[in-house]
Amino acid sequence: MLHIEDLNIHYGGIHALRGVNIEVPDRKIISLIGANGAGKSTTLKAIMSLIPKTSGKIVFNGKDITKMSTRNIVAEGVVLCPEGRRVFPDLTVLENMTMGAFLRKDKEGIKKDMDWVFDLFPRLQERKWQLAGTLSGGEQQMLAVGRALMSKPKLLMMDEPSLGLAPLIVKSILEIIKEINDAGVNVLLIEQNAKAALEISDYAYVLETGTVSLSGMGRELLKNDKVRAAYLGE
Repeated sequence: MLHIEDLNIHYGGIHALRGVNIEVPDRKIISLIGANGAGKSTTLKAIMSLIPKTSGKIVFNGKDITKMSTRNIVAEGVVLCPEGRRVFPDLTVLENMTMGAFLRKDKEGIKKDMDWVFDLFPRLQERKWQLAGTLSGGEQQMLAVGRALMSKPKLLMMDEPSLGLAPLIVKSILEIIKEINDAGVNVLLIEQNAKAALEISDYAYVLETGTVSLSGMGRELLKNDKVRAAYLGE
């Protein structure tokens, strides 16, 4: 599905990613965990061509997307649900959702996916005529995920979907991520709640100062002493 090989990123004099290698197999949830500044968000932005790469190769579904434009990467089926939700505050819920499908021409498919998103997030349907800027934080996160799904992604990348949300909403969002994956959408997840991320992940990578320091099955990393001490507060 997604193959990242020897990815290097520089911000001025800072070597932000140092030879990162990551695999996202088909029909899996893969997590990136690590401290702030470890390079997690940088990795997702690099995949989307939102920042320049120094070197390395990114292949998606057998196609080299390393030098593709962001628009063309989205057209290939790779979508980023960014940190901080980034909804359009002066547009309604429905208008935000429609914006997510801006590259699509299949009206019947768009309607079908709109119904699916409303099934996943009934609260969005209740508020579809409400301005996005007036929604609660949890509702805005639901909208950000729903808008991303409207592009019909093959790979959905999510950057800190639970950030700033109440525990009950976090639990709901994580359950939805599993449901999205069960529907055939691959997920690459960055999540501040490392324990919750590892519990739902098939595989995970630990990033430290721009380098993959550890990787393994999600449940196995939950038992790893180093991970427990550094990221699980144990």
